[in-house]
Amino acid sequence: GTAGLPYPTAELTWGLILALSRRIPAEDRATREGHWQVSLGLGLNGKTLGVIGLGSLGSRVARIGKSFDMHVLAWSQNLTAARAASVGATLATRDELLARSDVVTIHLVLSARTRGLIGPKELASMKRAAHLINTSRGPIVDETALVRALRDGTIAGAGLDVYDEEPLPLDHPLRQLP
Repeated sequence: GTAGLPYPTAELTWGLILALSRRIPAEDRATREGHWQVSLGLGLNGKTLGVIGLGSLGSRVARIGKSFDMHVLAWSQNLTAARAASVGATLATRDELLARSDVVTIHLVLSARTRGLIGPKELASMKRAAHLINTSRGPIVDETALVRALRDGTIAGAGLDVYDEEPLPLDHPLRQLP
């Protein structure tokens, strides 16, 4: 585990963001199957990054977002505008952040307050082209709702490093999704 070490998790978060936006796994798979440039990756420049949880890890992720010339929104329960501004982010409500972000990334601890924080209603309020990144704790996102949102195209993709049950069971529906 990398608990308490912001560097590896921040780097992994950005690895997942870039893999999704530039469609690296899909393009790699296609190339190996004999195809060529089957999709167009999305640039991050000018897009909006929503950071949920702006502790040391969320702050690091936010600063990297600024270096990609992204607009950075931030929300957590007790976040102040001044604290958000200190890492180049703009304080938003949770609803604003979900509705406006092209990439939503979660950096919170699991607690009674954060369990199921991102459920069906929150996923439905995100842009259809948005990506959700979770390197925090699986149960912060309602996994059943996430599987449904990905299947239905409610959101465009998810980059996950954490699950409700780890290791992820072989027959888990997430394994069947692109």
